[in-house]
This record gives sequence, C-alpha cells and structure tokens, in this order.
Amino acid sequence: MSSHAAVPDTAPDRTAAPDRRRWTALAIVMTAAFMDLVDVTIVNIAIPSIEHDLGASFGTIQWITAGYALAFAAGLITGGRLGDIYGRRRLFLIGISGFTVASALCGLAAGPEMLVASRLLQGAMAAMMVPQVLAIVHVTFPAHERGKVFGMFGAVVGLGAVSGPLLGALLTQWNLFGLEWRPIFLINLPVGIAGLVLGRKFITESRAERALRLDLVGVALVTAGLLMLIYPLTRGRELGWPLWGHLCMAASPLVFAAFLAYERHKARKDGSPLVELSLFRVKSFAAGIAVQLTFGVVLGIFFLVWTLYMQIGLGWSPLKAGLTGVPFSMAVSLAAGVSVQKLVPRFGRKVLQAGALTMASGLLLYIWGSGRYGTGIEPWQMTTPLVIMGLGMGLIVAPLTDAVLSEVPREHAGSASGLINTTGQMGNALGLGLVSVVFFTVVDETPLTSQAALGRAFADAFRGSLWWVVAVLAVIFLIMFALPARPRRHLEGGVGAADAADGTGTTGAEADGAGSDSAVSSQGSPDSGAEGERQPVLSH
Repeated sequence: MSSHAAVPDTAPDRTAAPDRRRWTALAIVMTAAFMDLVDVTIVNIAIPSIEHDLGASFGTIQWITAGYALAFAAGLITGGRLGDIYGRRRLFLIGISGFTVASALCGLAAGPEMLVASRLLQGAMAAMMVPQVLAIVHVTFPAHERGKVFGMFGAVVGLGAVSGPLLGALLTQWNLFGLEWRPIFLINLPVGIAGLVLGRKFITESRAERALRLDLVGVALVTAGLLMLIYPLTRGRELGWPLWGHLCMAASPLVFAAFLAYERHKARKDGSPLVELSLFRVKSFAAGIAVQLTFGVVLGIFFLVWTLYMQIGLGWSPLKAGLTGVPFSMAVSLAAGVSVQKLVPRFGRKVLQAGALTMASGLLLYIWGSGRYGTGIEPWQMTTPLVIMGLGMGLIVAPLTDAVLSEVPREHAGSASGLINTTGQMGNALGLGLVSVVFFTVVDETPLTSQAALGRAFADAFRGSLWWVVAVLAVIFLIMFALPARPRRHLEGGVGAADAADGTGTTGAEADGAGSDSAVSSQGSPDSGAEGERQPVLSH
C-alpha cells in the first residue's frame, strides 16, 4: 500500500494483508490529537501569567481562549469536507504544519493582539487537522481492529485532560530560559515537525467516494453571527458598552435567521448544506444539541473564572492551581468510564440527569466553601466539591453523544455527530464571552485598593459566576427530559456508526473528525462496534 496513493473511503478488507505501517500512522495521528487537546487545556492555567507579562486587558484575555474555540468550531465541518475532497493525508499535513507555525507565532507574540491573531490561526489549523484523525484511522484499520484502536484513543483523551493543566503549570512555573509562559506554545514545535515528517512517510492518502460540496457561505454566516454576539460581550465592558455593541448583538439573530434561510436553499440546490436542518425535526436530537450548546457555555465560564480565581484572586502559583485540578480530572475520567459501561445500559437518560444534578451539587458546595473560608481557602478544602463536580461532568460527557444520535436516521448520523461537536465548541466560545458579564462586572463594582480587596473581589465574582453555572445546569436538567429515556441495544456500533462504517462519504468523516475530542472519550466512536458488538444507545 503506497503512502501516496489515494484509497477509497471504505475500510480495508479484513482478508487483505494490512499495511504494517498502520500502527506508526496511528501513533502519529494520536500524537496530533493529543497535542490539540493539551493545547486547549494548557492555556487556561497560564492565562494570569500571560495577562501580567503582556499587559493584556481582561477582554483580550478572553479572546485568547474564545478566539481559538470560535475558529475551531467554525472550521470543523469544512475541514472534514476538505479532507474528503482533497485527501485526508494532505489536509492532515496542512493542518499540522499550520498548527505548528501558529504555535511558534503564539510563543513569539510581542503583544496581546498578535497572540489573539495567532490563536485564531491555531484554531483554524486545528479544524483542518482534527477531522482527519479518526477518518484516517477508519480507512487504515480493518473493522475488527477499530474497537481496540478507539479504546486507545479514549485513553489518550483521558491522559490529555489530566496532563494538560499540569504540563501548563509546570512549564509556566519553571520559567524555562526566562520565557515565562511561552514554552506552553513552543513545546508544540518539535512535536508538530516530527508529525509532519513522519506523516508524509507513513500515512496513507484517502478520499471520500462521494464527498459533499463546501458551504463557505454557510460558514461565513454562522461565524459572523457568533462574532457579532461574542465580540461585544468580551469588549463591551471595557469600552463602556458602546452603541455599536448593542446593535451588533441585536443584529446577531438576524444573521442566524439568514443562515437558516440559506441552508434551506442550499439543501434544495445541491443537497450539501453545512447543517442538515431536517435533523432538528427529531426531538431528541434538537434537545441534545441544546444540551451540548448550553453545557459548552457551562464549561467556558467555569474553567476561565476558576483559573482567574485561584491565581489572581487567591495569589496561587500556576503549579499549585494545576495540582488542585487533578482530583477533578480523575473524577471525570472515572465517572465517564463507569457511566458508559455500567450505568447507561441500565438507567438511560437518568444517568445524564443525575450528572447535571451532581455537578450542580458540587458547585453549590464550592460556593459554600469559598464563602466560608474566604481568601484563606486551601486546595484540600476544594477537593470534595471538585470531585463531586468531576463525577457529575463524567456522567454527562460520556453518554451524551450516543443519547443525541440514538434516533437520528442512519443516513444523517455522520453530519449529526459533526454538528454535535461543533455546537459544543460554539457554546464554549459563547461561555468565554459571557465571562465579562458574569465575572468581571462584579470585579468592577469593588474598589481594588489592596491585594486583599482584589482577592475578595475575585472570590465574590467567582461565587457569583458559579450561581450562573448552577442556573444553566438546572436548564440543562430540564432539557434532558426530551432525550430518549430507556436504553436499547443496537448492532454495528449504534446509529452513529452507520455512515462511517458504510463509507458513505463526508458525513462519516465529519463524525470521525469532529468527535475526536469528545465522542472518543465517551466510547461513542463511529466504528467501535463494526463487527457486531452490541453498544448501548438510548430510545424512548
């Protein structure tokens, strides 16, 4: 099998002698996926150091994280389709090259504006790279090997979730060569260069037999709508909430309405819209997308304000803050595994709802502890609420994808999976934008006359933000009643597997690529049951 010859979207025949280089190719794409996941989690812990070193405003700090999420979300489905049309290997190499260059630009940024621009580029390049990862696995490995491969991906995702904050804390704390926070980006350079060189040699080219066309107008409209909403949210507070900000936010729904109208036109014209609107006629899917969007908002708000609270409000070092989060990450991984293997097959939707209530309970306990201990709170006093929150989050993130896809028609399973993960990224970007409203507005109301006053202001703002998060989780709990209630069994890896298993083109690639961070960790991989393993999904 030539590494440069394109192969069809169907999986290799089990009877054919598989290419021995496939395991090297797997290591390459897994490393790239790990690099992307770590890059998302590694930055949060360094945000206070970046703010101090570059003299960035808090609005700019929000864009360092929100910009990446927005660019990544906007490009995910398009990245998958580009891989289908022009080759997954080619797009993977373009993506990892661009991601590496963008990482270098981030590490060399002389000011906050350059860092934000570089993060936007980094997110866009990740959107080119990530959708190819599991699509490459799909065409490289025989069906009977994919279950083991996706299990390995789940382990990589879990490792990245735990190691990202710790790695960011260590690199920031060590201040290597006096570079402060910059090594968190520069560490990607040797990894990216190695992935590029080895990927050219070992990854086999593949394209979809029937790829959908690009929908660049759809991408432009949805990106514009999000920008018109998120940019005023992040910058409005610092600029005194100018008129243009209110006008942009008011016009944002009109842009989204234009997007919906165009998508209907696109579907009638050539059958390749960015979003398959007919999916929203399925009640469980529409509810699941709402859950994914609002849960993304929860995560966007919590992780940023948590970092600011610990490092600026409490004055903790990056390492101390990073170590404090380890119990949370471990609890998420533990609950995710148990929920998919043991709980969802028996209790179905109640597992997700229990997760929302458990996470809210942990947040309420955190609010109580922060209020009781004030700025003298210690990491061990945060452990119990963080573990409870982590357990709740694990009960949600693992089974959510299968729950959302369980009633989706097979022919739309891939595009539905891609939309799930794109929506989650958009929710994350929106949550990061809302931090200005739920956190910094409270800080601004307090005279910051001393470090003690600063600590109290950040603690008050943190608790206020957590109340917002609890309220959103209550809404999520109610929306979950529209998800399928009881588990049923489904052959061939569940309904979400259909397109990927059949090799029907771009939608399968979207399911593979867009879900590399979340669907894999939830055991919802497209091919995990391609050989007839029975996987639990949900039904009414």
